[in-house]
Amino acid sequence: MSNTKTLHDLGQSLWLDNITREILDNGTLRRYVEHFSITGLTSNPTIFDEAIGKTSAYDKGIRQKAQAGLSGENLFVELALEDLRRAADLFRPEFERTQGIDGWVSMEVSPLLANDTRGTIDAALRIHKQANRPNLYIKIPGTAAGVPAIESAIFAGVPVNVTLLFSREHYLSVAEAYMRGIERRIAAGLDPRVNSVASVFVSRWDRAVADKIPPELANRLGIAIMQRTYRAHCDLIAAKRWQDLQAKGARKQRMLWASTGTKDPRAPVGLYVEALAAPDTIDTMPEKTLLAFADKGSVKAVMAKDGGDAEQVLSRFAQAGIDIDALAARLQVEGAASFVKSWTELMQRIKDKSAALATT
Repeated sequence: MSNTKTLHDLGQSLWLDNITREILDNGTLRRYVEHFSITGLTSNPTIFDEAIGKTSAYDKGIRQKAQAGLSGENLFVELALEDLRRAADLFRPEFERTQGIDGWVSMEVSPLLANDTRGTIDAALRIHKQANRPNLYIKIPGTAAGVPAIESAIFAGVPVNVTLLFSREHYLSVAEAYMRGIERRIAAGLDPRVNSVASVFVSRWDRAVADKIPPELANRLGIAIMQRTYRAHCDLIAAKRWQDLQAKGARKQRMLWASTGTKDPRAPVGLYVEALAAPDTIDTMPEKTLLAFADKGSVKAVMAKDGGDAEQVLSRFAQAGIDIDALAARLQVEGAASFVKSWTELMQRIKDKSAALATT
């Protein structure tokens, strides 16, 4: 049995944190499905910027869309959706087999809207309709402005992948938004089955404190934060409020472990994957991490629903001078800024390519 299949059989969904036209065209993504139990994928502006910039696979599409009068964000969204529709169709059998629990792809709203609630809602509704696939999540950041947008999108029946979460508190705020959206649907006599996942970022924690902690704490903060968050998730779904919603047909907002590639070259490549093995969760991996774990990874234990030793570990970071709450807020701000930077570069790349291709 392959290492990835072990995770899959445990009940954890494995998603690829990447999409390019090349891996669709040359069959790589299909091979990942067949050999590594990949059942979904995620995308973001950085992924598309690299894919469009490093290959000529998108040139024909950019030229055609520019000639048709599309530019900037409108051109990019349709270009990206071409890839994501193909990927969604590839995962459609898994989506149907699991009755909509698995087999998803994701498309992000513009990062420029991270602090714009109304703009985020409008973009989520527009992209959801334009995508025209039942198994495509709209990614909305869990920022202060994003939280009410998540509630509104869920109420409108738009499946949401909440991104840029870093802490237990971030997770609980969007879980509340999800439940409020479902409760509003039930009150309005609407179907409560609207899917959502909550994406909590792991490796950026350890990168942020690498030069501020004693060696024995290296690469332990991200995992401890995830353990703490997982406990909060388990407590939430065991509580009466969620049990009542589930009894009426609502579906659990699944936990998704994001940014699971190690940033420390001295750390095992599968460090986070092995530590975050848990049934009915999702692990989204970069290709490098997926291939390395498939080759040499192992599943040693399942995450403890009570958080394991998370609080003891986190107390040691506090003693080392790490302010967890302040760092979580900083990481979310920096993450949003990073996506804005990639988005700006992506828009410029599309503008430049459109102009260059118009003359060829």
